[in-house]
Amino acid sequence: MTTATIIGGGVIGGGWAARFLLNGWDVRVFDPDSDAERKIIEVLDNARRSLPGLSDVPLPDEGQLSFHDTLAEAVVGASWIQESVPERLNLKQSVYKELQDACDPDAVIGSSTSGFKPSELQQGALRPGQIVVTHPFNPVYLLPLIEVVPSGENTAAFVSRAQDILISLGFYPLHVKKEIDAHIADRFLEAVWREALWLVKDGVATTEEIDEAIRMGFGIRWAQMGLFETYRVAGGEAGMRHFMAQFGPALKWPWTKLMDVPDFTDDLVDMIANQSDAQSGQHSIRELERIRDNNLVSIMRGLKYQNWGAGTVLNTHDARRRPGLLPTLDEADLSQPILTQARAVPLDWTDYNGHMTEHKYMEAFANATDRFMAIIGCDSDYIASGGSYFTAETHVRHLDEAHAGARIEVRTQMLLGQGKKLHVFHSMYEGERLLATGEHFLLHVSLESRRPCAPSEAIEVNMARITEAQAGLPYPEGAGNAIRKPG
Repeated sequence: MTTATIIGGGVIGGGWAARFLLNGWDVRVFDPDSDAERKIIEVLDNARRSLPGLSDVPLPDEGQLSFHDTLAEAVVGASWIQESVPERLNLKQSVYKELQDACDPDAVIGSSTSGFKPSELQQGALRPGQIVVTHPFNPVYLLPLIEVVPSGENTAAFVSRAQDILISLGFYPLHVKKEIDAHIADRFLEAVWREALWLVKDGVATTEEIDEAIRMGFGIRWAQMGLFETYRVAGGEAGMRHFMAQFGPALKWPWTKLMDVPDFTDDLVDMIANQSDAQSGQHSIRELERIRDNNLVSIMRGLKYQNWGAGTVLNTHDARRRPGLLPTLDEADLSQPILTQARAVPLDWTDYNGHMTEHKYMEAFANATDRFMAIIGCDSDYIASGGSYFTAETHVRHLDEAHAGARIEVRTQMLLGQGKKLHVFHSMYEGERLLATGEHFLLHVSLESRRPCAPSEAIEVNMARITEAQAGLPYPEGAGNAIRKPG
């Protein structure tokens, strides 16, 4: 098992621990704060609920989490060491000096710093080329962006290896090729933050009004298209040149005070804090984190369906981990119900009762049917050639609850596979607990005539193999049932 060490167990360190742990790494934590373990466990609880639902394939088995009393003990043998201590340069440099005496010389030492340049972090280090900026965004366990900022001390091979590891964790590593204070993303955030402070101080807007302006408008556009692409679209058919010609002169107008920052007086701090309390004070921090996670998962899963932006990163990560998760016809034990679905329940699959909603059981069973069709030979190539199966009848039984983050599997028994008829029975489990069953009767059709017809000889042969192998299985409980009449 690969090991990561997290130095600093605050919000960012906890997010890093969750990302590594839920992707199958063992994680060691060093933080002298007596509350560090509690904080990380709470962050991890939220991550377990939300991160698995971003993926349409199951995450690997969770690694082992341990807490250590000394820095040296925590870093020995670790492949990745992530420093997330407070933003004090002398503190970070002293941490590197201590840990480099004990860590593997080949380990990646990443810093979560949001402002310092890597060359500053590397000053006085035993092995400067081992240290690189890997700046994440909160929540680390959900958001894909990591700014990877090397200096001249870091070799190209080292940077490439660090990026490969981050990609394996589902991140999007953005290689910042030139050192600059605050890197790239935080410079934008700082500019917006400065302007927002003035708008509050001058009485133009409250904290709530500013947040609404972002999340009801340009924030949604930025989430899926960024800045320049958004403005290119705003230029209409004439594109970016037209946009810049039309709005470029506004850059000379005194709209903003980006370089003129208000003093953080007690009055201004009180004003902003009081407005923020009125806006969000009814929620605890953990509740706000869950609300945030719900929204982020919903947005990013929507982007997955469009294969756009962060959704492309998630789809690529799924594709990288999918091979081998579900058996082929030759790999499966055909004498038993065949594994046709394995995944976690996403947040957006749950309803107002807090459990998996009815139509999502149907989606999971439909995906299992698609997988079974592929197993017998009705795959995408076959469908493109003009044949497929259409579902004629379905019966779902809901036997137990499934909640967000639950790891579910669907196993499929073929009750009939002959000629144009296909009758399958799906059983959905969480561990050994039976959650639901889905019975589906399908007909093979010609996509040209849209009429039932016999499948290919290869499909007939494959169905016959499964029929023979599963002949000894008992007829599943609930198969053939209908909804009982009242009374």
